[in-house]
Amino acid sequence: MDAFYASVEQMDNPFLRGKPIAVGGSDSRGVVAAASYEARKFGVRSAISGVLAKKNCPELIFVKPRFDRYKEISSKIQKIFHDYTDLVEPLSLDEAYLDVTVNKKGNPSATLLAAEIRQRIFKEVGLTASAGISINKFVAKIASDYNKPNGQKTVNPDEVISFLEALPIRKFHGVGKVTTEKMYQLGIFTGVELKNKSLEFLEKHFGKSGAYYYHVVRGIHNSEVKSNRTAKSVAAEHTFDVNLSSEIFMMEKLESIAAALEKRLKKYDVAGKTVTLKIKYSDFTQQTRSKTLPYFIADKVLILEIVKELLFQERMKDSVRLLGISVNNLNTEEKKFVVVQLKFDF
Repeated sequence: MDAFYASVEQMDNPFLRGKPIAVGGSDSRGVVAAASYEARKFGVRSAISGVLAKKNCPELIFVKPRFDRYKEISSKIQKIFHDYTDLVEPLSLDEAYLDVTVNKKGNPSATLLAAEIRQRIFKEVGLTASAGISINKFVAKIASDYNKPNGQKTVNPDEVISFLEALPIRKFHGVGKVTTEKMYQLGIFTGVELKNKSLEFLEKHFGKSGAYYYHVVRGIHNSEVKSNRTAKSVAAEHTFDVNLSSEIFMMEKLESIAAALEKRLKKYDVAGKTVTLKIKYSDFTQQTRSKTLPYFIADKVLILEIVKELLFQERMKDSVRLLGISVNNLNTEEKKFVVVQLKFDF
């Protein structure tokens, strides 16, 4: 979907149409969850602070998020997807993979199907969507961003290699800002330069991710579209109104976060061996500390014991604006789809 949260707000409120809006909070603790395309022209984007967003765009209008409404719209879109295939893998409320190799319409053209689906979403929901079509999830994901908003791009089998070779490395799915900078330092700016590096070189500099980069730049990505994604972790986190500088106050907050996490673990009937504490400091730098146990846990008391150990593992380098706890290395082989709703103070 194109600027999903912001587009829903503009659809529901005619006054907001054509104007730069941000879904999120405008105060000193506020965070932008989504920005309209009018706002993006000024450098407003998701995850930046409301203060910075307002500085970039003085005319910016802030709107409080309505997640129940976004879920309602998302459900309508999902129903449209299932009219074409049952192999639908949701990534979030506004994005999904569809395998249409064999589809309910009997249409051999994924390109035509994508156009039809986008047209139906616009007609029945009132929002625009973009699509990427290709031989695997990796290339389709990249292609989906190519002609946004309200567009689509097909990368045919014989075009995949040349498409990836010419692609800027920062546009590779799975290559974040830090990795991009590291690749630049190694002389890797486009896919062709990444492709010229050996597997040994990439594993040396990027560890386990090296093999992933080595294969995807060659168009190899064998991940199937799964209608129910296997849960890899369950998490809960909270952004605070006021930065925390005392571990004692942090433990109080972590108790409520652990309680919320316990509810989610029980809801999905899972437990895990690895507990991770996430810390985001006032300067927005982030740190994670993890511990893996020889047994599975889901109880908040046991989780808190590990979290307390991780919290006092080393001194804080600054005041803290966000704390989170996640449990992974889960005890299920079943295919479960877990939606983690992050909590923000907007």
